[in-house]
Amino acid sequence: MGSSSNDDFSVVVLASDLGIDARPFLSNHDTEIEDQDHWHDCPLDFSDEDFSDLDFLQFFRRQGSDKSGNRIIRIVGKYFPAPVVSGERLKRYIYHKICSELPEGPYSIVYMHSTVQKEDNSPGATILRWIYEELPSEIKDRLQVIYFIHPGLRSRLVFATLGRFLLSGGLYWKIKYISRLQYLWDDIKKGEVEIPEFVQNHDNVLEHRPLTDYGIEPDPLHLTEVPTTAYSLGRYEERLTSREFML
Repeated sequence: MGSSSNDDFSVVVLASDLGIDARPFLSNHDTEIEDQDHWHDCPLDFSDEDFSDLDFLQFFRRQGSDKSGNRIIRIVGKYFPAPVVSGERLKRYIYHKICSELPEGPYSIVYMHSTVQKEDNSPGATILRWIYEELPSEIKDRLQVIYFIHPGLRSRLVFATLGRFLLSGGLYWKIKYISRLQYLWDDIKKGEVEIPEFVQNHDNVLEHRPLTDYGIEPDPLHLTEVPTTAYSLGRYEERLTSREFML
């Protein structure tokens, strides 16, 4: 008989349609092979690097404070051009912004997911997890809450099923879903954070079509607003009948 191994192993099965990269679930050895450039091997001072192009996009901005006194970082997902910004540069930019604008004290994040397209605006769940994991623990501890505005059905499913695997360090429990802007004002005073017009318009659409929250688009062609043909033909037939009766 051949010798048997006592090494423990585990198998993680991921749904293919969620688009989740399996790298976070690999062993430490495999992860080190794939990620040769480690965060802590890089210099922590990025003040000499030019981030003016990313600042111009305004997808990551420091704004007011919430009612708990946490300073706010506003993130607008629609403004982020995922195909042209690498995960490595995004990581350096986030670290630079937090260290330069929020060097100390608690802070919160207002993330606007309104009309985000996965191919155009999302860097990927694993990239975001990687960036968060590589941040110094002091920065992660200071993050108090993430206000997730207009989460789609896909986002809810991913976090509900894989959130505890993808998000560590208590981040999973810091996410607060905000389905409508009116609920955001329970935690943040109006005027403390700038709401782009398209976010407000999207909120109005959801208010009148609540099923859109669940991936259902009722009457996408707005057919209920068009007069029915049967009704029009019926009225025309009534007029013809009246004319024949008069003759």
